[in-house]
Amino acid sequence: MSLFVPASSEKSAPVAAPLAERMRPHSLGEFLGQEHLLGPGKPLRVQIERDDASSMIFWGPPGVGKTTLAKIIAETTQATFIEFSAVLAGIKEIKQVMVDAEKAAAWGSRTILFVDEIHRFNKAQQDAFLPWVERGAIRLIGATTENPSFEIIAALLSRCRVYTLKALTDAQIVTLLERALADSERGLGAQHLTAAPGALELLASYASGDARNGLNALEVAAKLAADAPQPTITREIATEALQQRVLLYDKQGEEHYNLISALHKSVRNSDPDASMYWLGRMLQAGEDPLYVARRLVRMAVEDIGLAAPEALHITLAAKDTVDFLGSPEGDLALAEAAVFLALAPKSNALYTGYSEVLADIENTRQEPVPLHLRNAPTKLMKELDYGKGYQYAHDVEGRVADMECLPESLRGRRYYQPTQEGREKAMAQRLEEIGKIREGKRGEK
Repeated sequence: MSLFVPASSEKSAPVAAPLAERMRPHSLGEFLGQEHLLGPGKPLRVQIERDDASSMIFWGPPGVGKTTLAKIIAETTQATFIEFSAVLAGIKEIKQVMVDAEKAAAWGSRTILFVDEIHRFNKAQQDAFLPWVERGAIRLIGATTENPSFEIIAALLSRCRVYTLKALTDAQIVTLLERALADSERGLGAQHLTAAPGALELLASYASGDARNGLNALEVAAKLAADAPQPTITREIATEALQQRVLLYDKQGEEHYNLISALHKSVRNSDPDASMYWLGRMLQAGEDPLYVARRLVRMAVEDIGLAAPEALHITLAAKDTVDFLGSPEGDLALAEAAVFLALAPKSNALYTGYSEVLADIENTRQEPVPLHLRNAPTKLMKELDYGKGYQYAHDVEGRVADMECLPESLRGRRYYQPTQEGREKAMAQRLEEIGKIREGKRGEK
């Protein structure tokens, strides 16, 4: 059998196929969602209607229609559709397909090569697409859940249009579920099932914007309802079908960084409710609790610092609790730490001050330690004036000596600028007192 079978010859998915596959839309009219791309006059719709042969990348979360859209484009433009997964296929097989596609193009045939999870290919493998895309031998459509800016090589990106697909709303998923219940040919219509008020909404809310998850849950619920006295999907049956909510998360992907960013910024903005929510989202999705604990420690020193120095002790205690108890028992300690950090007075004085220290170390001459600050354990060192002029602070009035401790080129530099928040207010007052003591000693000279 030839690899090149026109997309238009594809039949409906077999009855044995999963409901999500059987209900896959076959045309733009059936497609739901992505109005920002497919509404009248919107960019992707215009490209499809004009039969624009440009290659493209679909970027979006799972279950939003990336594969379906690629198949609809092939159907609409009467192109051969060849589907690969970067997880299952190697570049060797794809290269052979591209060679065959170029031969077919000489006879007027057009080929759409769809590569799911294209970000799984490394740089060298992605490079292999370039000559074929550039010559127009194939029309490449890549799908990815990862940010193309980081995962797709620049040369390939420059030859493709990137379209961002959004997660479906709960209302859109409910519409898809209603269609599946009513469709006798591809869906569950032959079972004459009904849904109790709120049941489909419950399934949709737990799908987290993923149509495939919603339809899979509906299929399970339908089987449970078929065994019930009345063929009705109730909220109880929906809850049983769901078992556990599907949360969009990838410990190595962009959503990982999005969620930890949301947690950090909620803490910084003194919002305990949002802090607990984003913390819970990460933990429930399977994030390593010790990773979260490390980030909370970071927040304690970056955003709170000496305004509430106990924040560091609390976050370290939470880390030890998680290490000792594990999850889920230790998760509450992380929630306690997150709420404390959110409510604590905020100061980034240490963070900015230390950043300035590092900048000066990088950009100024590395001066030797001043002689009066050097230790002099040997006779030779003393003869070289090591330690000469050093004043032992405990022996002078006010426990502050009029002695410069920075290199000469940085004399008078102030890195730590305490705020008026929390305990830093007292530290600011102490700094002022130290300054007055030094000024007084200078005045006596």
